[in-house]
Amino acid sequence: MSSSPAASEVSPIADAAPLSLCARSPHVPADRLVAEMVPPPRFDSVRFATYIPDPNQPSQTAAVRVLEGFAAGLGGAHAAAGGKRGFFGLGKARAPKAPAGPRGVYLDGGYGVGKTHLLASLWHATPAEPALKAFGTFVELTNLVGALGFQQTVQTLSGHRLLCIDEFELDDPGDTVLVSTLLGRLVDAGVALAATSNTLPGKLGEGRFAAADFLREIQGLSARFRALRIDGEDYRHRGLPEAPAPFSEEQVAKSAYATPDASLDDFPQLLDHLAKVHPSRYGALTDGVAAVCLTDVRPVPDQSTALRLVVLADRLYDREIPVLAAGLPFDRLFSEEMLNGGYRKKYFRAISRLTALARDAKGLVAAE
Repeated sequence: MSSSPAASEVSPIADAAPLSLCARSPHVPADRLVAEMVPPPRFDSVRFATYIPDPNQPSQTAAVRVLEGFAAGLGGAHAAAGGKRGFFGLGKARAPKAPAGPRGVYLDGGYGVGKTHLLASLWHATPAEPALKAFGTFVELTNLVGALGFQQTVQTLSGHRLLCIDEFELDDPGDTVLVSTLLGRLVDAGVALAATSNTLPGKLGEGRFAAADFLREIQGLSARFRALRIDGEDYRHRGLPEAPAPFSEEQVAKSAYATPDASLDDFPQLLDHLAKVHPSRYGALTDGVAAVCLTDVRPVPDQSTALRLVVLADRLYDREIPVLAAGLPFDRLFSEEMLNGGYRKKYFRAISRLTALARDAKGLVAAE
């Protein structure tokens, strides 16, 4: 890999120059997308027993109890087992219908209350082989449909015991109809559903879309879930110091050279590069990267760029990759207009996660 322009100005103090995310254009085959539908590395070892409820928020303890019961109830045979399925439009599907009523749970709450921890714990607790359980973000799910096609995605996931969807977001009309239809097919096939979001199911899309057909699709989604409210403050800020101030350009570059497998990139150039890489490949973009070092961090110029950065922040957070930055602090990445707009939940999540990763990166400078 070639090093970033910022790296060329610093004398090497390690055996190899830093990596550059801008030099990477990964190809991700569809079968890898399916195989990687498991909880990310950050949540490999989480369980219900490792979730520490806030004693001031009884809804957190209640959610654990409900989810433990939900997982236990998935221990029987697949709800559609024993029936014969048709071939998507080539005759009637003969699988027995799933039981009436909600076939899923929906975890609603603010940033950092542990929703993903609980969702991953549910995945781990469900008594089924990993190949019969799927876990992915909303974006990863829509990317899977794009890679496999709708009917093949239904066929691939319909034999699963459980589908967990993290960060459920509706960003455009196509995704609303797509996911609503997909989940309907999966529920009919006997798949149980679990999802997290920062918005109650009946409020999805509010502040972004107002068309009657949108509301109709959203209400249909809502009926498929039992909503569990999880109150509380962002645990990433509970008793923790404020996010560290950005470091100097020289400190960031020197740390990138001193840290094996670190990347070093100019922030505006990285944002430009993200536009050339499909978001489904952002995880692969960080393969083998131990730390991300960024110079010249400045406000994100537009909403399309901001949404791509949100996806990258999610992948970095999932993989626990520290981020060392020079320039503006991360809470100044997004404009007031963005933070007050329809995607504000995404932007606040990105700020929260990048701030946590910035804390993790402090040791890279201290160890020089």
